[in-house]
Amino acid sequence: YAQWPDNHKSSKPSCHIKYRMIDEVIKVFKQLDNKDIRILTSIEIGMKDSQWVPVEDIMKYTRMTYDHLSFRLKKLARLKLLSFTNIPYEGYQIYFEGYDTLALHTFVQRKTISAIGNEIGVGKESVVLEAIKEPELGIGDPEGVVIKFHREGRTSFTQVKRNRGHIGNREHMSWIYASRLAAKREADAIGKLYPEVSVPKLIDHNRHALVMDIAKGSLLYKTKLESPQWFMDEIFRQLKLAYAKGIIHADMSEYNIFVNEKGVQIIDWPQYVGLSHPHADELLGRDISNLLSYFKRKYDQEAELERIMTYVKGQ
Repeated sequence: YAQWPDNHKSSKPSCHIKYRMIDEVIKVFKQLDNKDIRILTSIEIGMKDSQWVPVEDIMKYTRMTYDHLSFRLKKLARLKLLSFTNIPYEGYQIYFEGYDTLALHTFVQRKTISAIGNEIGVGKESVVLEAIKEPELGIGDPEGVVIKFHREGRTSFTQVKRNRGHIGNREHMSWIYASRLAAKREADAIGKLYPEVSVPKLIDHNRHALVMDIAKGSLLYKTKLESPQWFMDEIFRQLKLAYAKGIIHADMSEYNIFVNEKGVQIIDWPQYVGLSHPHADELLGRDISNLLSYFKRKYDQEAELERIMTYVKGQ
């Protein structure tokens, strides 16, 4: 498990915010053994139902004595992979870095990735890193991919519940587990859409993380288009193809569309809804309105909302 070579030159600009995983988690990863991973996994499982996982539950799962477990828990806390409380009982929870470590461990075990590189995107609810995937059967050159870590805990849980259909009516859910569900939802959407709809190919999925092909081109909002009408039409064509598969993006904007010489690719699908959703038409209309507003504002391109709605719905 290696860090990206120093002489690698990214084709995309790196974010100025330094993500702890790049600097430290790789070093931490090398200090862990299977028992440490098992402890983190037991806390992960317990956090589905408890904010702080009782030490007794961790002992049952790991089958370790209290003294042995306590020694290892202190080590993991020192490495900033978990936190603990003594009030009203001795309990533990993992940080996002601990969750990242578990996902990375799985990707390495599956040989999905062999190196990670620069951070290329940070949002309120996700972090995206470059990575390298070794060729299958060891034939050919390594290929570039991205790892997307969902970060639903960066917003308030009330807002997460209001905006995320996959959470439903659960009264308690750790933000880490909410991120896991968001990643699964996005993986499900990509699985239904690819390859008919232009989305990056999903390579692997574990916990709150997705490994995908690198999106082709550059983000729409960063790009000056020479043929804005053609690209606007192509975006709506992709939304039409997605609608035909029963999916509405529900978070469409110039920030989650990549454009290239041959077309577009649409990313960020965890908020998608099905056609049976009670607000499906409203969400589709919002998606289209966001895009029409952008093309009007930047390129003075206009189109009628109702006409585009009818086109996307195939009526």
